[in-house]
Amino acid sequence: MPRVAPLAALLLALAAPALADSYPVTGRFGVVAGFTDEPLDCTGQRTIAFAGNQRTDSHGGVPAYRNSTVVADGAARWQVTDVFSTGQIANAQAVYTLHALDDRRVEMILQTGGTLMLQRCK
Repeated sequence: MPRVAPLAALLLALAAPALADSYPVTGRFGVVAGFTDEPLDCTGQRTIAFAGNQRTDSHGGVPAYRNSTVVADGAARWQVTDVFSTGQIANAQAVYTLHALDDRRVEMILQTGGTLMLQRCK
């Protein structure tokens, strides 16, 4: 019987979800066509919010993502992998680069080749 406890603990640890990284940026950002120096009013705009290991997107087929990994890739630049599930897709991945230009402006460079310009909401 003493061997059962360590084996059970090992199986429990393997079955537990992996701890996700936190995003290197936090807050709510509006998707913009071009950056401005003015604070951004995000009312009615597409917004992307980063909080801990969760990312939400007010537009599109996937409303919420969970971060899997963040790997530094230079100054204020990170390679990010998120996981998500919908009613039709399970455990899919979204891979992109986050580039923080400053505390108000971030580029989200998508693996598909596009770039989302994000400006912090006021």
